[in-house]
Amino acid sequence: MTGYGIAQLENDILSISVEVKSLNSKYLDTVVKLPKVFFDKEVEVKKVITEKLERGKITVNITYERKDDEAARIIFNRKLFKSYYDELQEIATSIGAPTDGLFRMVYELPEVVRTEETKDKLEDDWNKVGDVIKSAVVKCEEFRVLEGTNLKNKLVVYADKIETYLSKIDKLDPARTEAIKARLQRHVAEISGNDMFDQNRFEQEMIYYLEKLDISEEKVRLKSHMDYFLEILSESESQGKKLTFLCQEMGREINTIGSKANDAEIQRLVVGMKDELEKIKEQLQNIL
Repeated sequence: MTGYGIAQLENDILSISVEVKSLNSKYLDTVVKLPKVFFDKEVEVKKVITEKLERGKITVNITYERKDDEAARIIFNRKLFKSYYDELQEIATSIGAPTDGLFRMVYELPEVVRTEETKDKLEDDWNKVGDVIKSAVVKCEEFRVLEGTNLKNKLVVYADKIETYLSKIDKLDPARTEAIKARLQRHVAEISGNDMFDQNRFEQEMIYYLEKLDISEEKVRLKSHMDYFLEILSESESQGKKLTFLCQEMGREINTIGSKANDAEIQRLVVGMKDELEKIKEQLQNIL
């Protein structure tokens, strides 16, 4: 389910911004973009995401800056820098690779450059970053809840249309059944005078034929599935998989009604139900 949340902390010392984006996905897939000074905090961020956002392709973008002069001082690990540089330059020369940009690449390697800030100060800053992350995640979740409410309203409309079509089929069914019986009775009258006519065998085949055309059970099951579908929609917990399964069952009953009906008007209504069911299936891809 799509969602978006952003939270910020801005004061004389710190500037922190956290942006959380969520896109549709069957599974939870989290990508965290951290400042280099907090590169080892990815697991903590993912834990916060897992606790709140159950599913989706989640991107977390964190920016952090200290504004005081003390934080601007940095320490270069010259020995490590030279070791990285010499080794990479030797490898590049041996394989004939260009060395353009080698200095910048080595500069960005771990532990080459570090701030002079104490560990305690960084930990305190990280706690503040963590609070901003939680705030952004909450906002993203609120966004998803709002989208979910709108989505629920759409699904209710689609489901109501299917029930309307089913109600119309229910009203047409008795006339359809009578028309079939009348047609069969005419055929009986036409062939009853034939010497080869077997009344008992004919009645057995008639019963079998009428049962094959009967859609009473399918109508009842479809109505039951629809009622349960609407009941699940009103629940607060995540029910995406259950709704998807119900859609499959609803589709099975609708298809059976269509294949048994043998009636043009009912077939038209069945097409309408299929159309609404496809809309439901499409929207269910956005549900957790």
